Amino acid sequence: MTDIRIPADLLPLDGRFGSGPSRVRLQQFDDLTDRAVTVIGTSHRQPAVKRLVGAIREGIADLYRLPEGYEVLLANGGASAFWDAAVFGLVERRAQTAVFGEFGGKFAKAARAPWLEAPDVREAEAGSAALLEPAEGVDVYATPHNETSTGAMVPIRRVADDGALTVVDATSAAGGVSADIAETDVYYFSPQKNFGSDGGLWLAIVSPRALERIGRIAASDRYIPEFLSLANAVDNSRKDQTLNTPAVASLSLLESQVRWMNEQGGLDWVDARTAESSRGLYEWIDRHDWAAPFVREPEYRSQVVVTIDLDDAIDGGRITAVLREHGIVDIEPYRKLGRNQLRVGTFASVDPADVASLADCIAYVAERL
Repeated sequence: MTDIRIPADLLPLDGRFGSGPSRVRLQQFDDLTDRAVTVIGTSHRQPAVKRLVGAIREGIADLYRLPEGYEVLLANGGASAFWDAAVFGLVERRAQTAVFGEFGGKFAKAARAPWLEAPDVREAEAGSAALLEPAEGVDVYATPHNETSTGAMVPIRRVADDGALTVVDATSAAGGVSADIAETDVYYFSPQKNFGSDGGLWLAIVSPRALERIGRIAASDRYIPEFLSLANAVDNSRKDQTLNTPAVASLSLLESQVRWMNEQGGLDWVDARTAESSRGLYEWIDRHDWAAPFVREPEYRSQVVVTIDLDDAIDGGRITAVLREHGIVDIEPYRKLGRNQLRVGTFASVDPADVASLADCIAYVAERL
């Protein structure tokens, strides 16, 4: 496609910078191989798999230093399943939702369920952030922590202390960005970003207030599909199992990653690592007049998904094509934005040195197009 050849000494050691799914460390595959004869192909209700689930739940609890009474739930389905489960089992009457990208918008759509009042939607254009605010009649305040589609991130704090629940979609932030779990009632995520696992699972850190709400709604006359029952998820998680057979390989990848994070120093260490990667990339952007951060307000710029707008004279598609020829992959922009930009995942498994090398490679190609 091109005669541009990037010098070998500029290339990152690992060229995977996807924003979802993300880079998986080779040690995770080694651990999976070691477990092949003990957990792969056996029932999820057998001791070996239940011990794996228990190790994940305990590891997440350690990573987030859970406040008293909080529990870790693990269930089938990804964040998409949890949006519907929350509409059936967490929202009593009305939700307020923050929409500043693709995934917040999907929860807002789910919250328009016919048995609920219309949601109070707080919306901002892509590249900015919408914030939740106390409002009368709202019993669930829901926001993404980090918008994977746009690279915007908001601070996490409890919205109201009147019995309403603060519910956070943490899929691309969990395991990569510090959060005070006491400021949330539900902090939920799929594990295919910082946790370097595959899809097919959701996890949630839930408060005693959320557990009470789940139980109360489950005991009401509201129809709740069994697969989307949060009460079922609570009961099964306490037994270290899931309702249906999970993707056991995903469980193995997840356990390996959580254990690695805790061994390295926990959430503080991971937060510092992703902050170093993203900070270096934002500083690199500032040094090039043909690049700009898509998220204009610094306080809302993500430290795990960096989105870079390019000048019209720079063809982002050609840059990504040349990089792909050199083994640097998955930095294309989110498809629905339709912008001339790059999107770089700086998740926990990505070495900050590789991010610096990536930036050098982008500049090398852009200057030779």
